[in-house]
Amino acid sequence: MKECPKLVELGRRQFLGRGALAAAGAAAVTAVPSGAARAALPAARVDYPTSRLANIKDLKVNEPMPIHYPDMDSPGVLVKLGARVPGGAGPDGDLVAYSTLCPHKGYPLAYDAKDRTLNCPGHFSRFDCEKEGQQVWGHATQNLPMFRLTVDAKGDISAVGADELIYGRTRNVLQG
Repeated sequence: MKECPKLVELGRRQFLGRGALAAAGAAAVTAVPSGAARAALPAARVDYPTSRLANIKDLKVNEPMPIHYPDMDSPGVLVKLGARVPGGAGPDGDLVAYSTLCPHKGYPLAYDAKDRTLNCPGHFSRFDCEKEGQQVWGHATQNLPMFRLTVDAKGDISAVGADELIYGRTRNVLQG
């Protein structure tokens, strides 16, 4: 059998390397819109409402308190973990708040006090409350939205923003 003289032997590494280069080039072309299209893009900044959630004295360690943020259609949970954690608020750095809508399909999440995770009954995604809502298992493709908190001198806890998109929304704060 006669081989084609233009056939080039392409190893796996060369194939993957060239494929990655082509994909990166295509992404760069589509990611940078022209001047007219760039002006039509919505602003990325969202003005979140400040919403008082509770007072530190209302919380018990490792017992979640149901909340809603940034509006009543967005259920969440506020937890005092009892130990300083990344993203934690308050004098002890142990206050966290998360959306309780699974980012995969919107199922309501349940808090597990034994391992301090929020768990989805639908497809078994699990999110670590001690690590800024990081997904540790399951079908979800993003971490759990964490609500950013502030605590004033009287111990009042307020939500002031969210770090991920809440399930089912094109933006977290409804306009209009």
